[in-house]
Amino acid sequence: MSDDPRPSAPETSGTPARRGVAGPAAPTAEAHVAWRPIGPGDTSIRDGFWAERQRFNGADAITSGLAQLESFGNLTNMRIAAGQEEGDAIGPVFADSDVYKWLEAVAWEYHRAPTEELLRRQREVTAIVAAAQEDDGYLDSVVQVRLGRAGRYTDLPWSHEHYCAGHLIQAAVAQHRATGDTALLEVAVRLADHLVATFGAGLVEDIDGHPVIETALVELYRETGTTAYLDLAAWFVDARGRGIIAGHGKEPTYFSDRVPVREAESLEGHAVRAVYLAAGAADVAVERGDDELLEALARQFDDVIASKTYLTGGLGSRWEGESFGEPFELPPDRAYAETCAAIGGVQWAWRMLLATREEKYADAMERMLYNGFLAGVSLGGTEYFYVNPLQLRAHAHPEENRSPAHGRRGWFDCACCPPNIMRLLASLDGYLSSTDGDGVQLHHYTPADVVADAGGARVALRVDTDYPWDGRVAVTVEETGEDGWTLSLRIPSWASGAILEVAGESVAIEPGTYAELNRVWTAGDVVVLTLPVVPRETEADPRIDAIRGSVAVERGPLVYALEQADLDAAGAAAGDGGAIGVDDVLLPVGAAPRDGDRVAELGGVVSVRATGEAIARSAAPSWPYPREGAVAHPTTAGPVELTLVPYYAWANRALGAMRVWIPRH
Repeated sequence: MSDDPRPSAPETSGTPARRGVAGPAAPTAEAHVAWRPIGPGDTSIRDGFWAERQRFNGADAITSGLAQLESFGNLTNMRIAAGQEEGDAIGPVFADSDVYKWLEAVAWEYHRAPTEELLRRQREVTAIVAAAQEDDGYLDSVVQVRLGRAGRYTDLPWSHEHYCAGHLIQAAVAQHRATGDTALLEVAVRLADHLVATFGAGLVEDIDGHPVIETALVELYRETGTTAYLDLAAWFVDARGRGIIAGHGKEPTYFSDRVPVREAESLEGHAVRAVYLAAGAADVAVERGDDELLEALARQFDDVIASKTYLTGGLGSRWEGESFGEPFELPPDRAYAETCAAIGGVQWAWRMLLATREEKYADAMERMLYNGFLAGVSLGGTEYFYVNPLQLRAHAHPEENRSPAHGRRGWFDCACCPPNIMRLLASLDGYLSSTDGDGVQLHHYTPADVVADAGGARVALRVDTDYPWDGRVAVTVEETGEDGWTLSLRIPSWASGAILEVAGESVAIEPGTYAELNRVWTAGDVVVLTLPVVPRETEADPRIDAIRGSVAVERGPLVYALEQADLDAAGAAAGDGGAIGVDDVLLPVGAAPRDGDRVAELGGVVSVRATGEAIARSAAPSWPYPREGAVAHPTTAGPVELTLVPYYAWANRALGAMRVWIPRH
């Protein structure tokens, strides 16, 4: 391990000033990237939309998460493996991974808002993890307890041993960067050295059924300088699609193992596995200057966005196998769209953005963050969705533990999503901005302070905005050098009519680009970007059969949904007892959705209003298919005022029917 001048632990008396640290993805100086992320601390979310989500995450979710890990036995498994307790392993084989994701969240949260209590919890859980590690570096408490030494790596397609190792390594790197502690990093290095000595060409030529070890090993290489970790990550990427999983008697598509990564045209199989693999492959590509691999990933990304992504940014259209379906197979009511898949999608898009400087990757990140990801956690921060459909029918029956028909839940038997949400929210500051030495790029808008080196000097920016509710973004230059540098502002692809004001001049800016302002700046200069955050209607490609003839409503980066709670309220106000359901309305051509009131019970979200039409239903239909030809236009019973709320906020009041896509009339 390279020498590190940082202290082994930060000062914790009072509240120490935050310093900039490398974020979750930190390319080396030699990496082939166009932009380099500005890490947490140097980009600090100050207030507003995401700051509120982070406060709930830090104050409530992370605390309750530790209690859940104790209650569900995750930490008990480690104590048994360490010889501190006796008993059988509890829970799924990948139970350790939830502990590691929680530890990563604690590390980033400590850097964001340090407290003695967070540091104490981090060190206590880290000590439990370290005690469970075996002498040769191996660590997987469930395998250790259930199978013993002879059971290691005997069923890698399902054992998740590398997957758990990957999350341990990511937590260790985060802990070292965010707190300076080395305890977990020492565990991770010993485990990684064990993997290097065990797997690869001429050794055990096997791969884990669930990728994530690839991103982890690259990040450990970035943290320690040990090239063997990068080499093993590259071997794992290139070993995919070469019959290893099939050699275990498993069906390879589910495991992203049917086609080599370099040859694949799209992603397939289990959505989370696939996007984690793609993110790790992107890390390998930029660190090795592997243009062929990066081009393959760009091709796959384009196909996924074009034909396998929900309007919300959700990924995975099938409950069966938690998987991608075929192109344009995107049913709203059967959408799986696992929260973890959106998180993996954000990680992949971020890496592609840094490598290529193409705005489309930031667009995808924004869609996933505000919709597919954020829907997975309640407004209070402690209840979750595992599955994120775009429609819940009235009287839906919960099929199993993960079904959204249960409503939001405090935890799951398979609890991968909650701590994953925690770590992304805690580290979100590190996904907002970047630099190339000659300038600063702002990709996502929230009240924040940004510090970077640009034009050979320190640059400090202040971002003020009420985004996503309002489209005005003001960027104030608070500190700058004497030489010129470039400020780049992302113009989302939906933002037709965006206006940029600088030095007293206003210019229209093309959507789907970066507005690049190169000049000699002076402290006090202000740039104002105005994005047209107004309601708009969105139609789908007709090849998406399930929603053909329907329309959705978006406003800025947010997708909106119709909830039964608002129809009930409208019905009660009209005196009809709220008899209209979300499946009983149409949105006519020319409905012209408009801004509605703020909804206090949903944290002050801006609603959208539209005048729809109610469908006239027979009291008791005996057959849903007309015997005398198709009915092209259902009979309507008159207008109905519709209130739509942001999709991410649904099911935070009474659980009820919901839909994003409304039939057009």
